[in-house]
Amino acid sequence: MTYSSSMYKSLERVIVKHPNEAFINQEHLSKEWKTFNYLEEPNFNEALGEYAEFISILEKYVPQIDYLPASTEVGMDSLYAHDPVKLTSAGAIILKSGKKLRQPEAGVYKDYLKEKGIPIIGELTGDAVSDGGDIIWLDDKTLVVGRGYRTNDEAIRQIKEMTARLVEEFIVVQLPHDQGEEECLHLMSFISMVDHDLAVVHSRLMPVFFRQLLIERGIQLIEVSEEEYHTLGCNVLALAPRVCMMVTGNTTTKQKLIDAGATVYEYKGEEISVKGTGGPTCLTSPVIRN
Repeated sequence: MTYSSSMYKSLERVIVKHPNEAFINQEHLSKEWKTFNYLEEPNFNEALGEYAEFISILEKYVPQIDYLPASTEVGMDSLYAHDPVKLTSAGAIILKSGKKLRQPEAGVYKDYLKEKGIPIIGELTGDAVSDGGDIIWLDDKTLVVGRGYRTNDEAIRQIKEMTARLVEEFIVVQLPHDQGEEECLHLMSFISMVDHDLAVVHSRLMPVFFRQLLIERGIQLIEVSEEEYHTLGCNVLALAPRVCMMVTGNTTTKQKLIDAGATVYEYKGEEISVKGTGGPTCLTSPVIRN
């Protein structure tokens, strides 16, 4: 079986985590939200409603949705199922988050993948740290890794070694300091692939060489404004080529996507996305795309 080495092909199997298991209850959120650096305390009941809407959109396109179990070892950030692993065509790489509070998630994920029979091709060791949000497939054979506060040089070295037989081109993108070490800036904060030749981007944060490389490859760039960047307008999940979902309220970006021939679904993501700065790509870990 070939696992996911794409950001835009038809999503056939995905791993998520329900707020019942990640947020647990309002009391738990009240204790944890400041520790985990959320913008505000999420409302638990509202979060459940938003998540139900989010899942109902996923279910239109994705035949298999797997749910991570509850675990006392992890915190509320475990809602963002994308970060502890990255899938390749041969199986999963177990990562170790650059956010110390999230590091226990990797062990829980590893056990879960074994239980589900999903092969593991490698695991970060030693001083290596990396989040899944810093690793994107431009196409089946091109892997791009962001070097920033969440992903270090040792992780990049190990990931390059693990994927050597699977990729033809391995590109490292230096990430900016932006709002600092405590804020979450991933490579995927400023680029979402919606098709092989269509990407949603916030160019102000992009290194020139990377932006030029995308254009040279014939990828049309949909620019997200400063205002909509802050409401996760750049965080767009492809359910299939040019079929995508995003957080409600990013009207300009949505219209640009529609003008580019995309079908766009929206979910209200105030509690599950905006307050934790994790959009639909963060909420999902694609296992199989075909």
